Amino acid sequence: MDEPRSVAVLGARSPDREAPCVASLTSIDSAVGGNHGANRKLKYVSLAVLVVQNASLILSIRYVRTLPGDRFFATSAVVMAEVLKVTTCLLIILVQKRGNVKEMVVFLYDCIVVQYRDTLKLAIPSLIYTLQNNLQYIAISNLPAATFQVTYQLKILTTALFSVLMLKKTLSKLQWFSLLLLFTGVAIVQVQQDAKQESVSVFSNQNYTVGLIAVVISCLSSGFAGVYFEKILKGTTASVWVRNVQLGIFGTALGLLGLWWKDGEALVEKGFLFGYTSMVWSVIFNQAFGGLLVAVVVKYADNILKGFATSFSIIVSTVTSIYLFGFQVDLLFSVGAVLVMGAVYMYSLPKTSAASSPSPPPSPPQPSGENFLPKSVLVN
Repeated sequence: MDEPRSVAVLGARSPDREAPCVASLTSIDSAVGGNHGANRKLKYVSLAVLVVQNASLILSIRYVRTLPGDRFFATSAVVMAEVLKVTTCLLIILVQKRGNVKEMVVFLYDCIVVQYRDTLKLAIPSLIYTLQNNLQYIAISNLPAATFQVTYQLKILTTALFSVLMLKKTLSKLQWFSLLLLFTGVAIVQVQQDAKQESVSVFSNQNYTVGLIAVVISCLSSGFAGVYFEKILKGTTASVWVRNVQLGIFGTALGLLGLWWKDGEALVEKGFLFGYTSMVWSVIFNQAFGGLLVAVVVKYADNILKGFATSFSIIVSTVTSIYLFGFQVDLLFSVGAVLVMGAVYMYSLPKTSAASSPSPPPSPPQPSGENFLPKSVLVN
């Protein structure tokens, strides 16, 4: 979930005035990448990280939201995750500046204040991501973890549709077929769950319809925000850490507004950290640091491995839900889940060129990448 929301580098080389904001991810590459063999190993490390992060976040949120006793404010958890994320990014930037606080302040002032128009571009996606994070809590609180994990893959469909409409991108026949397969698989899962809605209310205060609406809106917002983010940032380049600081500033402010609007009275009475336990803190740390970690390792995992990671995450979530929450898997759910996993894998396959076409000379890698999905969505 996103999604922990973190971004990767987008766009082409920035104008000269933006040069100070171009972070040196080369140092990270040289330190982490090493040689070809090391990069190959990192691909599989990335796969494991993506699987564990995707599955553990959803399962842990489901667990803490269904425990008896005092329930923490989901809105406060969203704000806390943003604060931790911004703090972490600031520390990383400080390390990049070799501990020189003055140099870091000047650097951030130039990137955030002097280039305020570039910063303001992130207000809308930050608003949408904040809404999305809150909706995910609502969805996971009302849906079985496995059902949420399968249904949430609709974000691939919404991202594809928004990319075609807003960025005029094209899809291959295989990709269109995989999207149809994805929609069919999710529909089958929902039909199966609709027949078992009474089993969802084993826990108190759960509403399957509310959860379903929340996850659908979350998928729509995820698709739009990712494509909008790619559209407005084309032609600029900034480091993943600076982008997360910019997004985090808006995300924290908007999250606080949402917290006050939804839980203001209860917050005054019970406090910001009401209901926080060690498990709740682990969820928040997973949200904050999981996304940043994935933002780093995802650059070493190709689309096929990302597809495998999503499929494995669904399997892990389903199997774990059987033991933790008594989730029941029947034939319809199995068919729907297999269709979704197959669709994700098919969609991630690289486009093939005609065999008879001569191979073009190698061209320098483009910063914007050839992946159809915006990198911000791939990380979410």
